[in-house]
Amino acid sequence: MSSVKHRLHALCPYFAMFPHTFVRKYLFAFTGAGDVILDPFSGRGTTLLESLLLDRKALAVDINPVAACVTGAKAHVPALPAIVSRLDELERHCRETNLQSVDEERRALPSFFAHAFHYWTLRELLFIRRHLDWHHSDIDRFIAALALGSLHGEMDKSSSYFSNQMPRTISTKPAYSIRYWREHGLRPKRRRVFEILRNRARLRLQDGRPSHPGIALQADVRKTSRLLESWQGRVQAIITSPPYLNVTNFEEDQWLRLWFLGGPPWPTYGRISKDDRHSSAEGYWRFLSEAWKGVAGLLAKGGFIVCRIGGKRQSLDTLTHGVVATVRSAFPSAELMFGPFASAPVQRQTDNFRPGTTGCSVEADFVFRT
Repeated sequence: MSSVKHRLHALCPYFAMFPHTFVRKYLFAFTGAGDVILDPFSGRGTTLLESLLLDRKALAVDINPVAACVTGAKAHVPALPAIVSRLDELERHCRETNLQSVDEERRALPSFFAHAFHYWTLRELLFIRRHLDWHHSDIDRFIAALALGSLHGEMDKSSSYFSNQMPRTISTKPAYSIRYWREHGLRPKRRRVFEILRNRARLRLQDGRPSHPGIALQADVRKTSRLLESWQGRVQAIITSPPYLNVTNFEEDQWLRLWFLGGPPWPTYGRISKDDRHSSAEGYWRFLSEAWKGVAGLLAKGGFIVCRIGGKRQSLDTLTHGVVATVRSAFPSAELMFGPFASAPVQRQTDNFRPGTTGCSVEADFVFRT
């Protein structure tokens, strides 16, 4: 089961500071087989997948389509033959179809795409983007998650990335990307999309899949209790990592993956959520209070809240004060059992592409019992 865990966790390696080892430690400490686990900020689906692999019931919510797609793919993992069959079907359809409409769509795209992807690669990406019904099909969702993981990355390190040289974790902005490629004389290489996706599917599933599914929703965290009404009072532990204070704009950083899932072909701001990145501490703590209240009805009496959180230009004391106050606004009897455990934030991969950028200044873990 260990190899299953590692391969599926790598389904789409976008930016995160929430490793599976963190989740596993607290699952063993505070929960048992059959317990219900919730992650209201699911991100890459780390908590959900680790819970399923350890025979827990798993619930997950995230408002961002990339997070919803990747977490949903881990919640309902199709059988490998079904995935390969679907990819074969799509490839045959692509070869047999007049791609005039695809070419019209390609020509209408901003110039970034011609610099980012080889001509034939982009045609295949546009075709598969048009035909994947990731909202409703478990198989298509898993294929979409595989595509998101290969959509961009360091082409000099792996031939499994579709794009010109980019970080694999975030999508750099169009103008910056083009300038970077021109300065370094970089051109995209031909990638065979269907072949790469088949190989990725075999790699991710060669040791099997979780024995039972989870529940993953794309929704505002404040609506969680209402959407999961049948799970009221049944959650043993919330294990999560909310967006950090003034650190990452998910919608901007994942704009290319959002495009692949049906969004516009350029970075957007506040289109998916007004809470994507709070620069004001006051607004951030207000949002977090609302988030905890949005899940409060689901947690069982005596349940646990495990939270990894961070922020820019924050001291550990101010971070602790904010976390404790917001948790207690929704769970008045919550006791801080352990923490804060401060850690030095990991160096971001984007530092190699954008030297001198600053990220999280403090990161800490908290454990509450309600």
